[in-house]
Amino acid sequence: MAVKFNNVFAQLQAFENQIGKLEERILELEQKIEQQIQIERNHLIRVKNHEEVSDDFLYHGRRYQDLSPEKAWKLYNNKDFDFVLIDVSAKDYKPLRKIPEAQHIPWEDFKERFFEIQTKTTPILIISEDGSNSVLACEFLVKRGYFNCNNISGGYKFWKGCQLSDVKNLSA
Repeated sequence: MAVKFNNVFAQLQAFENQIGKLEERILELEQKIEQQIQIERNHLIRVKNHEEVSDDFLYHGRRYQDLSPEKAWKLYNNKDFDFVLIDVSAKDYKPLRKIPEAQHIPWEDFKERFFEIQTKTTPILIISEDGSNSVLACEFLVKRGYFNCNNISGGYKFWKGCQLSDVKNLSA
């Protein structure tokens, strides 16, 4: 009889363990669904605000947009477009020409200082030396609820006004 009860208790313990794992999985899925809903809400807001978004961005549920240097330059110069510009270039990086509106938070300090970005709803344009750190910053921010991030593809390397030929033309 004692063996029978031990076997029943072992089965109950196994069921409890399985239920615990299922509960953890359900919580994980709920969090993923909530994040997807946030991304979809962001997409709807962008469409409502008449922002140009690619089909690929919407169809694949992208978390942030990759802006071409030309598109980013156009937005930067649009007086009706409200945005925050974050420069995540390395501390020692010196572009040929600084962007005066850019808030510099070097990538190496970003995880400790990202909270300095005051808004989660205003479009955030993010630039770095060549665009690689800005991709990392976009991914980092999206995971923390900043769903209006825009990577400036190619970074300063392709930013109009920061290329050597543009700087020469501006100083002439």
